[in-house]
Amino acid sequence: MTHARAGALIPIVLIALVGALALTAGPAIGAGGHQAKAGPKAPAPISATVGIGDDSPGMFSNSDFKALHTRISRYVTPYDVMVHPNIDALGRLREWLNAASRAHIQPLIAFYHSNVTPKRMPSVSTYSSDVKRFLRAFPQVRLLQPWDEANRGSVYEKGDSYTSPSAKQSAQYYLALSSACGRCTIVGLDVLDSTDVPATIGYINQFKKDVGRKHMPRIWGLHNYSDTNRFYDRGTKAVLADTTGQVWLTETGGIAKLSGDFPFNLARQAKATAYMFTLSRLSKRITRLYIYQWAGGVAKHEAFDAGLADIHGKPRPAYCVAYEQLRRTAKCPYKTVKD
Repeated sequence: MTHARAGALIPIVLIALVGALALTAGPAIGAGGHQAKAGPKAPAPISATVGIGDDSPGMFSNSDFKALHTRISRYVTPYDVMVHPNIDALGRLREWLNAASRAHIQPLIAFYHSNVTPKRMPSVSTYSSDVKRFLRAFPQVRLLQPWDEANRGSVYEKGDSYTSPSAKQSAQYYLALSSACGRCTIVGLDVLDSTDVPATIGYINQFKKDVGRKHMPRIWGLHNYSDTNRFYDRGTKAVLADTTGQVWLTETGGIAKLSGDFPFNLARQAKATAYMFTLSRLSKRITRLYIYQWAGGVAKHEAFDAGLADIHGKPRPAYCVAYEQLRRTAKCPYKTVKD
C-alpha cells in the first residue's frame, strides 16, 4: 500500500472507530429502546470493625449469625460476678465466654450493677477487689469497660431502682480497672447519648477533670441510640468533638420497639439500622461498632426490642441491612419476617 493510499484511509478508520466507541461507551439499551436500569449498588465501606452485642450464647452457633462474618461481641456482667457464685450470672457468663471462644469471637466485657446490691454503688476498694477476682478467673479477657452506660442515671428493672455512678466514681473505677490490668485494653468511659446532649457532654467533661490529663483514656464508648433512631447526628458529633482518640459505638442499633417512644415497626427499624452505619462513617476515629441485639423479645410484652432476628431466630429486615453492609453486597439472600 502506498503512503498516499494509507493517508486517505485514516479519516475513514477514525470515524468508524469513534462510532464503535460511542456504541460501547453509551448506556445499555433494551430491546424496546428503553435505557436499562442500573442494578442495586453495594453499600459504601466503613472503617469500623462491626460485631453484635447479646447475652445469648446460642447466637454464636446460629447459621444466620455466622453468615455476617463478625469476629467481635460484647457482654455485660455484674462487677461482683465472682463474689456471688450462687447467683446464676456467673454460670451465664461462663457459658457465653465458652461459646464465644469456640466461635473464635473476641469478647468485650462491660461491668455493671451488682445483682445482689443493685441500689448501692461499690466503694473503689470493693470494686477493685471484685474485678481483680474476675481477671484471675478469666485471664483470656483483655477488652474491658469499667461501667456500662455510666451516665444513665436512675433506671428501673423488676421493681429495683439502679443509681448510676457519678462522673467522679466512673473516673475512680476506670483508674482502678486500669491499675488492676495493665495488659488490658480499657474503654475509659461508656456513655448513653440522649436528647439532652449538653448533659452527656457535661458528664464526660467532669470525668476528664477527675481522671486527669496523665490518665486520659485513649478509647471512649458511646451508645448512640438517640441519634440512630431519631435520625440525628448531633450527639455523636458532640462526643467526637469533646474527646480525642478512638470512639467505639459499644452499643447501638435500630430499635424495633421502645415503649413510650417507638411503637413496634420493622420497616422503621431497618431504616434506623441503615442510618446507624451512616453515623459510623462520620469519623475514622469510630473504629468499632457493636450492634445490639441479636434476637428480640416477644413484641407484645417486651418494653425494648432491637433484635436483628425475632424470638424464633428468623431474620428481620434490619438483619438484611447489616448483612449487605458487612458482606459488601447489594442483595441480601434471606427472606425476612414482616410486621
